[in-house]
Amino acid sequence: MTGRRARALSARAVGLAAGFALDRVLGEPARRHPVAGFGKLAGALERRSYADRRGVGVAYTAVLVGGAVGVGLALEAATRRGPVARAAVTAVATWAVLGARSLEREALAVAAHLDRGDLPAARKRLTHLVGRDTTQLDASEISRAVVESVAENTSDAVVAPLVWGAVAGVPGLLGYRAANTLDAMVGHRSARYARFGWASARLDDLLNVPGSRLSAALAAALAPAVGGRPADAVRAWRRDAAGHPSPNAGPVEAAFAGALGIRLGGVNRYGDRVENRHVLGDGRAVEGADVARAARLARLVDLAACATACAFAAASARARDHVD
Repeated sequence: MTGRRARALSARAVGLAAGFALDRVLGEPARRHPVAGFGKLAGALERRSYADRRGVGVAYTAVLVGGAVGVGLALEAATRRGPVARAAVTAVATWAVLGARSLEREALAVAAHLDRGDLPAARKRLTHLVGRDTTQLDASEISRAVVESVAENTSDAVVAPLVWGAVAGVPGLLGYRAANTLDAMVGHRSARYARFGWASARLDDLLNVPGSRLSAALAAALAPAVGGRPADAVRAWRRDAAGHPSPNAGPVEAAFAGALGIRLGGVNRYGDRVENRHVLGDGRAVEGADVARAARLARLVDLAACATACAFAAASARARDHVD
């Protein structure tokens, strides 16, 4: 029994590595993306069940995230006797929930427009990454928005799912991505979702704690690869992260700012709403060339996180083997 469990954990490590590689090579599935399908299901359930009450939102979140975890448990149960099948299922699930290649592609596309001096095109492409009003942003503000999105989504869309995949396998991967998707859909601080989306937002905050701290730590450690210093990243993280409205985006964005030697934060406009966010880092203003540096740092953080997740799963397998 325990030997079988050890082989399953070893297959988990192989599957995480293979899924990460698929994302780096292929990007997200172009058609019939399972996350898009989950989003449609969540939207349909919201239309049927919505009420401006926290209790209803708690049930909504529990049904959808619990259902995703249940699918993951069923897949692992179906492959419990076959390490190769378990590795393959883990690889496909990992590929489906990661977004590293797509994030990098969008960031560099904005950077290319900035390089050509085409601000209207850069502003339009930036809407693929951020929800803020981009129509009046100058080149520095566009660059800042891209770097902030790269930092936050490196944690949300890559490191955090790898962490949960290492700890809980396919159920962890699917459950995390379900919670993260619901947060994007209903976790807003708006009149409609302040109560209904409360559970989704808080669950996403909780699940992102380990991934965001690992992301920030890796960004600090890897700062020399982009011309920065780990001490600057750690100082910005410790000093500035708490000023960010998100408990998880704050550490990652602050660490990226310190590692890159730039300032993030400032005024963001979301339609009629204006947010004056705490400044992260004490370097210079962001420039267009910093987008490529941020993308490089994110890529290195992704690789290090994948290695860490696979090492954890493999070490867990060896520990089980030793117990046997």
